[in-house]
Parts: sequence; C-alpha cells; structure tokens
Amino acid sequence: MTIQPYTTTVQATADRPWLASRHGTDSAETITLDLGAFTRGVHYTDPEPGQPHGFVRSGVPVGRITASGLYGPYDPEAKDGRQVLAGLVYAEALYTPGAKNVPAALFWHGSVKTAHIPGGIDPAKIATAPGAAQIRFLGEVTA
Repeated sequence: MTIQPYTTTVQATADRPWLASRHGTDSAETITLDLGAFTRGVHYTDPEPGQPHGFVRSGVPVGRITASGLYGPYDPEAKDGRQVLAGLVYAEALYTPGAKNVPAALFWHGSVKTAHIPGGIDPAKIATAPGAAQIRFLGEVTA
C-alpha cells in the first residue's frame, strides 16, 4: 500500500452585496445545512473543473427543519419549520462532492438589501415568531 498525501488550497472571495451594514456580523451562529433541500443554481453551485468544492451562496434565506434540526431554504408556505425565517447564510459555505450536510454561519440580525438576496424574498410574507431572525430589509422586493 502506498500513501501519497497532497495539499490543496481553496480560496473563496467574500461576496455579500446583500449586506447593508456590519451590524450583527460579529454574532453569527454555526448551523448545518441540508444540501438536498436547496436548489442547484439558485442556492448553491456545484464544483467546477479545477475546483474541488461547490458552495452554498452567501445571503440565502434559511429556516430550521423541525424534524432534523438542519436548515433548509426559507419558504413562507412550508409546513416543516422552514416557514420561520432563521436568518441568512452569512458566508459562502464550501462543500465537497457527495456532501449531504454543510456547515455554515447564520446571520440572524442586522440590515440587508432585499434586492440582492439570492432567490429573492418578500419581507411582507415573513411571519414573526419566537426565535425568528431579527432582520431589517431595505429596498425593493425581489420575490
């Protein structure tokens, strides 16, 4: 048996056009995303040739799936817990091919630019609930 270790470096540029201020960025929480609940091309990007990782986009709105405790894309019409906005994915969350669960940072309070939310969001449809995100949406609705 021969072992051939190798080293690789991955760089991801922070792209947060949705972030309106730095308020709340110092208190992001660690969460785990259920990658199977998200939509390819809208919420995440698969690895490309020469790039070993895919990523869930920064700014994707998420809700906590009650049954699993994992997070999926926020949907005001869902009945599985995702109808309560928990927050937004703060930074691009990298994953390797075949990953089902992806660690991420949750931005749960602060101000965001509504027009730059990946997949869009309509703040008028966000219901208040205990433990829900405390986010102020600025600008035009994109959903």
